[in-house]
Amino acid sequence: MRVAVVDIGTNSTRLLIADVDGGHPAEVEKRSIVTRLGDRVEATGRLAGAAQQRVFDVLGRYAELIDERGAQRRLAVMTSAVRDAANGEEFAAAVRDRYGLDARTLSGDEEARLTFLGATAAREHGDGPLLVVDIGGGSTELVVGERGEVGFHVSTQAGVVRHSERHLRSDPPAEEETDALARDVRAALGEAVPPGVRRSVRAAVAVAGTATQCAAIDLGLEHYDGDRVEGHVISARRLAEIRATLAALPLAERRQVRGLHPDRAPVIVAGTILLAEVLEAFGLDAFEASERDILLGVAFDSAP
Repeated sequence: MRVAVVDIGTNSTRLLIADVDGGHPAEVEKRSIVTRLGDRVEATGRLAGAAQQRVFDVLGRYAELIDERGAQRRLAVMTSAVRDAANGEEFAAAVRDRYGLDARTLSGDEEARLTFLGATAAREHGDGPLLVVDIGGGSTELVVGERGEVGFHVSTQAGVVRHSERHLRSDPPAEEETDALARDVRAALGEAVPPGVRRSVRAAVAVAGTATQCAAIDLGLEHYDGDRVEGHVISARRLAEIRATLAALPLAERRQVRGLHPDRAPVIVAGTILLAEVLEAFGLDAFEASERDILLGVAFDSAP
């Protein structure tokens, strides 16, 4: 069965078209466009009209691709920005009605389960619990599991768009701003994850834009290459170096950094701080970047 999955996130709108026949989905098409749906939701509590239109424009293009590729199932999932916004359900209804997508807003529990499924379905089972980190625009999902089973998960209100808007006002961001962001995230993680869970984890896989962009920067990729990014390991020390380099640059120069997509530049500093704080909270000295995330999890979950 050919399945199309659209992930309408706080920062980007992504598409996966894959053939799913009970085994590992065979990718047919994959796209990602930064749409910033969550722009100013932190301040206003609502999805802005301009932000919604950016998503609708992308969904129109995706609908054409889905038709061309002959997808038999057409799914869409929406996460933090739509969950949090007062007009989120109105937006979700428009997505369903206009684009023929079986669209639903995921709860934090569903998002965690599907993220873990996508990140681990094709992995060898290692020794001890594995942490899957999904840093989004409005929230960060932390899922701990072993041998394919989720043992703990939490959805924290820490995200690259949310925390950039909350803390980073200078260009480049001032040291006191990045320090305040780090303290905010540290407190959120300390409250959200019990010490016993943090001590139990042996390794981390980080999915989504922050992790894969850090991998592309570390690899010095002129053009993004998912095959090279998949499984790339970055130490906590190297992540600190990447964070320091990016935070020292004004936005215009940050957009020119080799390996970093220009559209990710406005929120990548917050992303590196978030990821570094997660590693510190769990006492880990490295993470593995992965392209396998909630898109793949939804595709797996839809298989007959």
